[in-house]
Amino acid sequence: MGYFYLLVLVLFSRSCFFQTTKGLQAYQAQLFLQIRKHLEYPSQLQILDNYNGSLCDLAATAHMMISCQDNFVTELKIRGDKLANVSGFNGYAIHNKTLSETFSINSLVTTLARLTSLRVLSLVSLGIWGPLPDKIHRLYSLELLDLSSNFMFGCIPPQISRMVKLQTLTLDGNYFNDTIPDTLDSLSNLSVLSLRGNHLKGQFPSSICRISSLTDIALCHNKLSGELPDFSSLTRLRVLDVRENQFDSQLPVMPRGLVTALLGKNLFSGEIPAQVGILTHLQHLDLSFNHLSGTPPSALFDLPNISYLNLASNMLSGSLPEQITCGSKLGFVDISSNKLVGKLPFCLDNTSDKRAVKCGGNCLSIEGHQQHQSSYCKEANTRKSGRKIALLIAIVVGSILLLMILAFGVLFLSRRCFQRKTLETHIQQKAVQENPTTGVSPDILANARFISEVMKLGTQGSPVSRLFSSEELEEATNNFDSSMFMGESPAGKIYKGRLENGTYVAVRSLNLLKRYSIQNLKVRLDFFSKLHHPHLVSLLGHCIDGGVQDDPFANKVFLVYEYVPNGNYRMHLSESCPEKILKWSDRLAILIDVAKAVHFLHTGVIPGVYNNRLKTNNILLDEHRIAKLCDYGMSIILEDNEKLEAKGGGLKSSQRQTLEDDVYNFGFILLESLVGPIVSGKGETFLLNEMASFGSQDGRKRIVDPAVLMTSSQESLSIIVSITRKCTCPEPSSRPSFEDVLWNLQYAAQVQATADADQKSDSTS
Repeated sequence: MGYFYLLVLVLFSRSCFFQTTKGLQAYQAQLFLQIRKHLEYPSQLQILDNYNGSLCDLAATAHMMISCQDNFVTELKIRGDKLANVSGFNGYAIHNKTLSETFSINSLVTTLARLTSLRVLSLVSLGIWGPLPDKIHRLYSLELLDLSSNFMFGCIPPQISRMVKLQTLTLDGNYFNDTIPDTLDSLSNLSVLSLRGNHLKGQFPSSICRISSLTDIALCHNKLSGELPDFSSLTRLRVLDVRENQFDSQLPVMPRGLVTALLGKNLFSGEIPAQVGILTHLQHLDLSFNHLSGTPPSALFDLPNISYLNLASNMLSGSLPEQITCGSKLGFVDISSNKLVGKLPFCLDNTSDKRAVKCGGNCLSIEGHQQHQSSYCKEANTRKSGRKIALLIAIVVGSILLLMILAFGVLFLSRRCFQRKTLETHIQQKAVQENPTTGVSPDILANARFISEVMKLGTQGSPVSRLFSSEELEEATNNFDSSMFMGESPAGKIYKGRLENGTYVAVRSLNLLKRYSIQNLKVRLDFFSKLHHPHLVSLLGHCIDGGVQDDPFANKVFLVYEYVPNGNYRMHLSESCPEKILKWSDRLAILIDVAKAVHFLHTGVIPGVYNNRLKTNNILLDEHRIAKLCDYGMSIILEDNEKLEAKGGGLKSSQRQTLEDDVYNFGFILLESLVGPIVSGKGETFLLNEMASFGSQDGRKRIVDPAVLMTSSQESLSIIVSITRKCTCPEPSSRPSFEDVLWNLQYAAQVQATADADQKSDSTS
């Protein structure tokens, strides 16, 4: 009888369990229907329309994922297509950009809070708008919260600090416009704090430095100001990104384990501290576009892991020691637009193939770079020495005067007060006369930087474009023999040539309408001949010939470029020889080279050069597989000619600019790097439709080049897939800047290098 009761009890318990499980699933399904309604039925959740099974069994897609544990929903990730790059957002709903006027973020958070086991919540690019409500802390189980690329504004609620299990807080790309809460130190488990691309103001809360678990701090592209605190207590910090704010203190003390420090485009002043010499893990350092002075510490260039060092556009002065040593991994150095003098250290000489060095806009004693006259930098160095001497004299004189005052005070005690007041008044007046203020407003400094960029392309210290004769070019190309023909593009035929001095060149032949202003053409060619960058094919000179035999209305123009011997990137992507196939790390290195070149064209010269006809055919590789971009600026060189042709029914300039958008075109270079040129030959529309396949492992295996799959880590690949999607976004205003593209490429390369090193270590152990 006892066994019978036991059997009944077991059956009853199982029945209750199944009923409870079924009830839980029904409850969670009801919550998801409410969430879908709050989000106004996004296409990413259409899969729920005819689905009757358990949410926990729902297959993940590229835009939506649900994970469960013990039948409880623990992860919810939804990625929409409503990007937040909208100019003039004023806190109200925008048609087709945000959710509608009836949307309530308060109701959405209330519903989400009923998923009590939720540990991961990611709602990205869904058009969510409004102030983030205080009740967000009800999601007390969250370990990751990502609400990037939405339209939330106002303050980040202080109650968020009650979510003590949070490990990652990401609110990038919103419109938060208040100060950062000073209570975040309650989040003792937080490792990633990312608030990039908002409108946050006020100071950096010192309480953040009490979160010892932090590994990443990303606060770039905000309006934060004041002084940065001492970060040395954050021993786990690896990434510090505070670019494009208004911090105006001296550089902060940084922890020894820091890997990436991005502090560019602020108002930092003072000298670069010698303390940077102990940052042995540092790989990327950007201090560009600040007000830093003094001479950079020699140890900065010799850090064992440093690979990227950008000190451009500051007020650095003095001379770098000629015998300075550079770290073996240092691949990019930018010390341009400062006031450095003397010789360039041997290890920074541009003749080296292993690193790219930008040093223009200084007063260095080197040839082949745009340098100012020595008088331009002498004032800064003289003033620096003068201040030191004046300070020393002031200390000595002050000490003597103090002794005299004390001596006379003993002898003439009764007259001390009167004499001391008279003497102090005299000293103060003299100090004012001898040490006038050297303070300069930020506006003047900004203008000075602007002027210095213009001077780099001015007549001072920059050679004009060389003029070649038609006879020289005919002799160099064997009278443009077919054996010297290299190819043809919409911008003309290209021939290989050998000058009288033995230098190989590439000669581009153009036919321009005679109505094209030759004077305008010469101005533009002189401009481009002065652009020097390690990843741009240099324009050496030109030749403007007479009329064309077959066309009496055209002039023949020849552009002479440096010769790059190892073919173009597209050819290497389709290489059939296994030992010559480009690995993923090789492709990333080439993409980084090109992105640096385009970023330079956009931001490193005045005026900026856009619409650079970016495609894999226009990326040339030298014998060391260093990438150089050609055909850049052709839209400017041929602008007048195309306008004249357009009168016959060609494209309007606004249409052409849209079609030639650099970021968009670079997105297709990224795509070809992922899938190879054979697949990409099917056309842009096909590739854009296929991008959804990147979201799953099976999809990637189907479309991604096998050479990429075999040599890449999933994390590195995912970073590039993500930035590719952003670059090829149909809405131009939603595409990233080239600075962001370059950062993502460098980060992906860093991740891949770490994965390769780990794999190599595992194979040898």
